[in-house]
Amino acid sequence: MTEPTEPIRKRVDESWKEQVEREKHTGAKPPGAAPAAAPSNPAAQPAPAKEEPPRGESDEMPQARFDLFLQGLVMEALIALGEMPNPATRKQTLNLAQARYLIDLLGLLEEKTRGNLAVDEERLLKDAVYQLRMRYLSRAGAPPS
Repeated sequence: MTEPTEPIRKRVDESWKEQVEREKHTGAKPPGAAPAAAPSNPAAQPAPAKEEPPRGESDEMPQARFDLFLQGLVMEALIALGEMPNPATRKQTLNLAQARYLIDLLGLLEEKTRGNLAVDEERLLKDAVYQLRMRYLSRAGAPPS
C-alpha cells in the first residue's frame, strides 16, 4: 500500500451547535426531540397522541378476501399467458414457465383447501383452474400422449 502524500483532513459540521443555541434562547424544540422530564403526578400527564396510519394505508385498503386473492393469482396467470398486458410494461408477453407455475399453485391451493371452502369459493377456484389449464394448453400445445 502506498502512503497518501497529503494528510487526510477531517471535516466537521458544527452548525448543529448554532441550532441548539438558537433553540435554547427561543424555547423551541426540534422535531423528534425527547420530551421534558415526566411530572411526578401520573394523573397530570397528557394523554398519548393517537397513532395515525402511514400515508396511503387508511381505510382505502380492501378487506382481505379469498375471492380477491384468487383473482390476483388468476390475473397474474393471464398476464403470463400473454392474454393481458403487463401493467408495468403495458406489453403482452408470453411466459409459459411462469403461467404453469401459477396454474400449478392454484391447483395446489384447490387440493389443500378441499372441504374447507364455501361452495362459491370452491366453484370459483375450480372454474379458474380449469379455464387457465385450457388456455395454457392452447398456448403451449397439447403434450404428447
